[in-house]
Amino acid sequence: MSGVAGGAGAGVAKKPAINIKPFRTQVQMDPNYAEKTWTLLRNAICEIHKQNASCLSFEELYRNAYNMVLHKYGDKLYKGLQEVVEEHLRNVAEVVASTPDDVFLITLNKVWSDHKVSQLMIRDILMYMDRVYVLHQNIPCVYDLGLQLFRDKIARAPRIKDRIRNLMLATIYRERTGEVVDRSVLKNVTQMLIDLGISSHSVYEKDFEQPFLEATADFYKVESQEFITSNNCSDYLKKAEHRIREEMDRVAQYLDNLTQVKLMQVVEQHLLTAHMRTLLETENSGLVYMLKNDKIDDLQRMYSLLSRVGEGLALMRTLMVAHIKETGSALVTDVEKCKNSIEFVQNLIDFKDKYDLLLDRAFSKDKSFIQAVNQTFESVININAKSPEFLSLFIDEKLKKGLKGVTDEEIDIILDKVIVLFRFLQDKDVFEKYYKQHLAKRLLLGRSVSDDAERAMIAKLKSECGYQVTSKLEGMFTDMKVSADTMEGFRRWLETTHRSPKLELNVNVLTAGYWPAQLSAPARLPSELQECCNMFTEFYMLNRNGRRLTWQANVGTAEVKAMFLKKHELSVTTYQMLVLLQFNEQNKMTFSYLQESSGIPVPDLRRALMSLSCGKAKILLKTPMEKVPKINETDAFTFNSAFKSNLYRVKILAVLQKETVEESADTRQKVEDDRKHLIEAAIVRTMKARKTMTHNQLIAEVTTQLSSRFMPNPVLIKKRIESLLEREYLARDATNRTVYNYLA
Repeated sequence: MSGVAGGAGAGVAKKPAINIKPFRTQVQMDPNYAEKTWTLLRNAICEIHKQNASCLSFEELYRNAYNMVLHKYGDKLYKGLQEVVEEHLRNVAEVVASTPDDVFLITLNKVWSDHKVSQLMIRDILMYMDRVYVLHQNIPCVYDLGLQLFRDKIARAPRIKDRIRNLMLATIYRERTGEVVDRSVLKNVTQMLIDLGISSHSVYEKDFEQPFLEATADFYKVESQEFITSNNCSDYLKKAEHRIREEMDRVAQYLDNLTQVKLMQVVEQHLLTAHMRTLLETENSGLVYMLKNDKIDDLQRMYSLLSRVGEGLALMRTLMVAHIKETGSALVTDVEKCKNSIEFVQNLIDFKDKYDLLLDRAFSKDKSFIQAVNQTFESVININAKSPEFLSLFIDEKLKKGLKGVTDEEIDIILDKVIVLFRFLQDKDVFEKYYKQHLAKRLLLGRSVSDDAERAMIAKLKSECGYQVTSKLEGMFTDMKVSADTMEGFRRWLETTHRSPKLELNVNVLTAGYWPAQLSAPARLPSELQECCNMFTEFYMLNRNGRRLTWQANVGTAEVKAMFLKKHELSVTTYQMLVLLQFNEQNKMTFSYLQESSGIPVPDLRRALMSLSCGKAKILLKTPMEKVPKINETDAFTFNSAFKSNLYRVKILAVLQKETVEESADTRQKVEDDRKHLIEAAIVRTMKARKTMTHNQLIAEVTTQLSSRFMPNPVLIKKRIESLLEREYLARDATNRTVYNYLA
């Protein structure tokens, strides 16, 4: 018996899967389908070109185009479209080319507008072709194809291309010469050229912009030459500004925005760059004329226009600086103007105010102009070596009587202007020396119009130079306050000791280190006054062992009662008082006798006699009397008993004499001595911090440190280094003699 045996692991074979497919009927396509459908679409496109689209069914046309693409006839549809549009545009080109010039651009604009509308309709019908066939073939879409064909068949047609350019340029030329033109036509044509570039500006730039810029250059080259030969600088700038504004408006109205930069370059080149030096240097109307006559509007216009060209502002700045230097140098070196220190400084303040105003209103606070003007002003003010002294005298005049009736705000403005000049001084230490002398006289003679103004000035100097400079000035004020307290104590002491001096004495005790050195020979004081001085010395030394008082009669004042036709009280200096007291002995005296009897130094005696005999109040009569008042050692003086005055109290003004050559040299020598100490201190301070430095590095560092007070001469620095080497503060390096080492 036979059979089939199965075991574990044996399987049953799978049945094949059943695949059910839909029943399809084989449809036979009409072999003329593509041709018939295209004919239908072509006729529709022609109707669209004829502007008869209202009778068409866009839904049916879209479906036909869709089916052609779906059945792989996209190529036939695309090429057919291209042929139809080309044929239509060739006909249109003939119409445009035959149009007269006066309506050519209008016709072109109408044709372009119709073409855009037609292409949008055709694009809607063939939208499926754009999304499928065009995308797959990587060819221009329907609308872009229409733009390319319009560009090639019309915009760049041989009989049309040049006419478009020439008529547009001619229209713009007419507008530039004052004729009113239809800007909307120009705007539409330029936009057409931009659109025809599709994704670039190549058509606009090549077919119009480049020729337009060349025509613009030719136009303004001729016009600018005519302008500059028939107009002054101010009128030329106004015309140039107007032309630039016109061109910018032209861009905004009908040109492409990207044209603006190129157009401005061309216009500015021919209107400004080509003639800017001529404009700036034009006599009686150029930059110098405007600066001299404060032509703010013209300067503002010039600055605005020249800021548009590369080297315009640099050239303007150079010429402006040259003018300021020339004018300023004449101002500070003029012999007549330098005779009066007050006028000298006021002229500088006015000069600076003038250019500050111009910088603010005409030059838009341009930092480069401000820096250039300040640098020039610094060089100008330091041309005159007396500038520091004159500035101190100006402040002295203002703080004595020039600020009477002035508000605090106005005082602050005046002081700020002075500080501006002070900043420009290189020899600030010279100014400090003179300021200290003048402040001392104001305080001691009671001539300061306002303590608040004095302190405000010191505060401003302190902010500029630091405490080191103003500490002694502040110490002078402290001395005056302490002196007032001391006099109160002196009066109480007199009451306590039952003493009654014959004169009323007021003493200011000054700290020698704070005040300018007063080297004066001791005058012969009257016994009554000497007795009072001895009393004060006795009082002062009671609790001040080790102190020494030196009486300075040359800076004192006195009140003297004198009998003329009637009684008067004379307000005089101590020296003037000593002279007048001599006339109690006899009515007439010679210069030499007065000098011997009073002990007043000759220069001070000359000043005292000049004020008493040649001033407004002639207390003494001088013989002989010259036309130009002058005190000679051979002169004789008589008491003027016939002196008259409507005032009971008569103030005898001291004669202000200019600093003599010897006094000026002495002041300069003191400054030089002080500078030596400052330079040595700076050298030691620097070397202590650095330990080792080369010669050039040390010179540079010391110059930097001291430049805020004065500009040290490298030769002087070198001498002070040599002095410190001799005194073994420094030592030269053993291997390199240009290197210094600090010795602790």
